[in-house]
Amino acid sequence: MKTFKLISMDIVEEKNEDITQRRIKLQDGLIINREDDHGRWVIEAFVDESYTDFFRAMHENEEEIIVQVKITKPSNRPATFMVKPIDINMIGEAMNVIFMGTIVDRQQEQVERVLKQLLDEGFQGEDLLEEFKKRGNESKA
Repeated sequence: MKTFKLISMDIVEEKNEDITQRRIKLQDGLIINREDDHGRWVIEAFVDESYTDFFRAMHENEEEIIVQVKITKPSNRPATFMVKPIDINMIGEAMNVIFMGTIVDRQQEQVERVLKQLLDEGFQGEDLLEEFKKRGNESKA
């Protein structure tokens, strides 16, 4: 297992077909790569008790959510995870929320988006393969 400092956490929410991010003000936190066969990560967020209703409802409904976190230092790119809250502990006037989930591979998302765009544009067979390679090389340049 590898443990990292959790710097920031945003919850990605969908409201009326709009995607918004809710910044969670962290008092502290860490993220653990369990390095298990399922590729699961544990995110532990230590937050103010004002989040109690928000996280309790999520936990009771066993909601799977998307979170974006920054690890180790603020200048790092955010990593995206699909997680569920698995435990909540009250600690004085704060709370500890523990999530478990998997990392979302952004590179895979980009590949799927380009492929869908090419299919929508009518590319098929060898033409699809050639155009996919061409656009992949353009994005690297």
